[in-house]
Amino acid sequence: MHNFSPLIAHWYRQNSRILPWRQTNDPYFIWLSEIIMQQTRVDQGTAYYEKFTSNYPTIIDLANAEEQQILNDWQGLGYYSRARNLHYSAKLVRDELNGEFPNTFNEILKLKGVGTYTAAAISSFAFKEQKAVVDGNVYRLLSRVFDIDTPIDSSKGQKEFQIVADELIPEEAPDIHNQAIMEVGSLICMPKNPKCEECPLVDLCLARVNKTIELRPVKSKKTKVRDRYFHFFLYDDNGETYIEQRTEKGIWQNMFQFPLLEIESNAIESTKKQWSRQSKQSSEIIHKLSHQNIHAVFHHFDRMPNSINESWIKIKMEDIQDYPLPRIIDRYLEEN
Repeated sequence: MHNFSPLIAHWYRQNSRILPWRQTNDPYFIWLSEIIMQQTRVDQGTAYYEKFTSNYPTIIDLANAEEQQILNDWQGLGYYSRARNLHYSAKLVRDELNGEFPNTFNEILKLKGVGTYTAAAISSFAFKEQKAVVDGNVYRLLSRVFDIDTPIDSSKGQKEFQIVADELIPEEAPDIHNQAIMEVGSLICMPKNPKCEECPLVDLCLARVNKTIELRPVKSKKTKVRDRYFHFFLYDDNGETYIEQRTEKGIWQNMFQFPLLEIESNAIESTKKQWSRQSKQSSEIIHKLSHQNIHAVFHHFDRMPNSINESWIKIKMEDIQDYPLPRIIDRYLEEN
């Protein structure tokens, strides 16, 4: 497979997408792009990348910002722990590294929220360190080209694929190689209906020869999805309402929401009926996260409650966008 890297590098130079973070070798900007693009489509993530590089042009600007401001700018992206980790690591760079972004794989790996893939991407793109990236696109591509049936979600598989990737990356232009292998995986070797006729590796692909393309990659585990049932209470009195901050660990930590009651699944219909005469209710909204399905109902009251929780905050309804909100609430307000 000595011609693996030249083939994908040549294809990349001819066919790669023009993306803003590919026009820089600034490790801070590359780090931002990698964190933003986790679990995010390129078209959606690009707007957030441009927002963050504009609002926080240096890592010191990010470190000096308030967490609520950062969460506000992150609103709509989901997986908010990414934003908190960005802020934490920016402050670490400011306070312990004299404002200088770390410049080796091992040092970058120490940043909060950075794993081996992200550290390899930043170190190779910014500093041309010979570290191979292995993300979902790379797993899929390698599993097909080499017809590997080891499950990618096993420790054995992760080690095996990393070894293969490490053997393929060249000393010269490791940044181009890493960009290329991910780009071919993303645009050509897609999960369904891969464009084999356009693939620069078509003549090397063992899965194509063995007719196992649709069987690769192999996964051994199924993610268990938890259902949760939320009732949000929207009190409205002359344009004022109550919100509360989620301080416990878990989804939406430190974000704001309308007062919430979480119930067991078998009680959702009876709970809806309990308030049906007192409030206007939304239909059930289902918000899917990676490991959870949130079933939400919004209850509107045209008066304030008789008693309130001491953690509730009274605000003007017109000011609610000044607070970082979970996407499910933001989307509900947009549509109602």
